[in-house]
Amino acid sequence: MIQALRGMKDIISPDNEKFVHVLKTAGEIAERYGYEYIETPLLEETQLFKRSVGESSDIVGKEMYQFIDKGGHDVCLRPEGTAGVVRMFIQNKLDKKGGVHRMYYHGPMFRYERPQKGRLREFHQFGCESFGEGSVYEDFTIILMIKDIFDALGIGYRIKINSLGCPECMPGYREHLIAHLNDIRDGLCEDCQRRIETNPIRVLDCKVDSCQALLKEAPVITEKLCETCDADFSTLVKLLDAHALPYELDPKLVRGLDYYTRTAFEFVSDEIGAQSAIAGGGRYNRLVEFLGGKPTPAVGFALGIERILDLVKMPEKRREGIYLGVMVPEALDTIVDLAHKKRRDTKVFTEYNKKSLKAHLKAADRLGAEYCAVIGEDELSTGEIWVKNLETKEEKRVAISEFD
Repeated sequence: MIQALRGMKDIISPDNEKFVHVLKTAGEIAERYGYEYIETPLLEETQLFKRSVGESSDIVGKEMYQFIDKGGHDVCLRPEGTAGVVRMFIQNKLDKKGGVHRMYYHGPMFRYERPQKGRLREFHQFGCESFGEGSVYEDFTIILMIKDIFDALGIGYRIKINSLGCPECMPGYREHLIAHLNDIRDGLCEDCQRRIETNPIRVLDCKVDSCQALLKEAPVITEKLCETCDADFSTLVKLLDAHALPYELDPKLVRGLDYYTRTAFEFVSDEIGAQSAIAGGGRYNRLVEFLGGKPTPAVGFALGIERILDLVKMPEKRREGIYLGVMVPEALDTIVDLAHKKRRDTKVFTEYNKKSLKAHLKAADRLGAEYCAVIGEDELSTGEIWVKNLETKEEKRVAISEFD
């Protein structure tokens, strides 16, 4: 028997209802914030992610589904969403139009890593990207949007925030950090020793406990910020305080991707074990320029749908729609015609096989229909249909022409 590949999972009941609920809820909230839906391809040139995510990142170095296609092109399945949206933004010359562009998307991403609960090789994200607005108030507004999404889904969270500085203040901090890392180099893991040469700030993101123990005395970037970055970060903190959002300052939060500048944040849950991040993002003011576009400030986030499915509180399910069935085969054409007409206004379940009234009622109840409507021999002869409201238990016969 052929089975799904390791780390790739079918989305079926009961998760499918939660999955759709998450997408619908998040999409509706994003639209309230002025975002419009877009889609980008699953397959992109590998160079896109090397230039944006960073060659030193684990995603590019270890996790991409990368191959040479039949035309000799080096391509890969997208491991994250932001790079493709930025590529689309530039390719469609939106960077040259000016103004603010706010977009949301959702879909599968792919990373070749060890599968575990909440972390699959094919996983799904919902994300938002805002281009053209450089104010830290936009960063705060995105955090508010994520708050609204998780509140609507009934998910508890804490927020971690940090600032990653800018080209003005990062070089000085980088020198201090490298000096500290060289002092403790021998005690760091192999990956961290390599990162000292390629991207030292990512050492702070290491998940190895022994490395984290050695990093306790590492210099803190928020103490080295330039005047502008410091003012922005202070404003963000004041806004979070003013809205009583539960946050903590995390100087080691670097998000693991090369393109972040200034604001970085994560929403974390204490209910899902070690992989506690359920959403994350930040500002990436230089990425559009890095990929060949006009310099454009940008900020965004993504949330992992599989990560949060077990945490989602579903609204109470109400009965919905009409179940149509027959007790005599001669009535089948009639209910097929009725079903087609009623679907203009409501959900309709149709049973084509002749069954007893008891069997039809049981089936309608199992499907969660609000009404069970059946045509038997008597109803067919009088031009009527028997209808029962499965919530109120009221039942009656009505003329088929009136039911129509």
